Amino acid sequence: MSKLKPFIVMDVLEKANDMQQHGTDIIHLEVGEPDFNMPACAVEAAQKALAEGKTHYTHSLGEPELRRTIADFYKTEYGVTVDPDCIVISSGSSPAILMVIMLLCEVGGEVMYSNPGYACYRNFILSCNGVPVEIPLTAENGFQYDIEEIKKRITPKTRAIFINSPMNPTGMLMDKSVMQELAALGIPVISDEIYHGLVYEGKAHSMLEFSDEAFILNGFSKRFAMTGLRLGYLIAPKKYMRTLQTLQQNLFICAPSMVQHAGIAALKYGNEDVEKMRAVYNERRLYMIKRLKAMGFILHSEPQGAFYVFADARMFTNDVYKFSFEVLEKAHVGITPGVDFGTNGEGFVRFSYANSLDNIREGMDRLERYLQGKSK
Repeated sequence: MSKLKPFIVMDVLEKANDMQQHGTDIIHLEVGEPDFNMPACAVEAAQKALAEGKTHYTHSLGEPELRRTIADFYKTEYGVTVDPDCIVISSGSSPAILMVIMLLCEVGGEVMYSNPGYACYRNFILSCNGVPVEIPLTAENGFQYDIEEIKKRITPKTRAIFINSPMNPTGMLMDKSVMQELAALGIPVISDEIYHGLVYEGKAHSMLEFSDEAFILNGFSKRFAMTGLRLGYLIAPKKYMRTLQTLQQNLFICAPSMVQHAGIAALKYGNEDVEKMRAVYNERRLYMIKRLKAMGFILHSEPQGAFYVFADARMFTNDVYKFSFEVLEKAHVGITPGVDFGTNGEGFVRFSYANSLDNIREGMDRLERYLQGKSK
């Protein structure tokens, strides 16, 4: 426990909320949570499930219909065949991450992940008594994995490598060629595909297109704006399913039954809602990129997906942690310091455009006034 680090974005959020409770108006550009309501079809399905008394335990792997629907979705979306019996429905993707690390990693086992990258991967690895191994990403390389850097870090204790595309915090898609090279290494790949569906330039690929041995993490929080319902899933090779089922039975029993019916409806009937959300996100993305560049932030690579902009702030500060809290306290805008995502995030700040365009416009105005006042 002493090795775990706080999730800094939550520190920013909690301070911002405390300021709000004392009467300060805060523009939230720090939190990666959709500001939309979930699709109406999912709401209706959840209400119907409650009314019909579907509030009991399900199969530990999840409702068979939901697993079949996910398999159909992966066939339609990526052209890959998934056995519904190779899917575990989880309470959000976080339990799925925990289970796959517990499955693959004994004490001292090494798991690779990117720096910068999603902050919690490291803590999941440590929680399972594994050894986190960082793979540096650079702005100059478009925040893409360098296969040669990965090869240098492979040891007899290597158990897996995380990928996340579109990526948090950079919004970048992983190149297809990099995914093919990763598949050729023979290391289990844990592919976090939670931001699929929120892509504005290029195409998101599933790791299953390149390897039958991949572990796929996905869910309904981002694509369908269902964060609070806590519904995710893990797709895994068949040979591991009994062990994963045992973990699920003991640690979590099953995901909430009513919510699983909402997930079925979202996958079957929610695509029009997703497309509307995606169009709005893209409008916000383009606006935020334009404003940040005009202020002097450098965007080494413009984000292609998710709802984040990872901006180089080194012209304004040499300490983005301090800078982020100053922006919150003086400009009343919440942003996330890049160091939350690893040491290679120093000098960068993450902006989330999961907020209304009006709020983003106001947030950019406040930030611009703060920076102009700071330079005087």
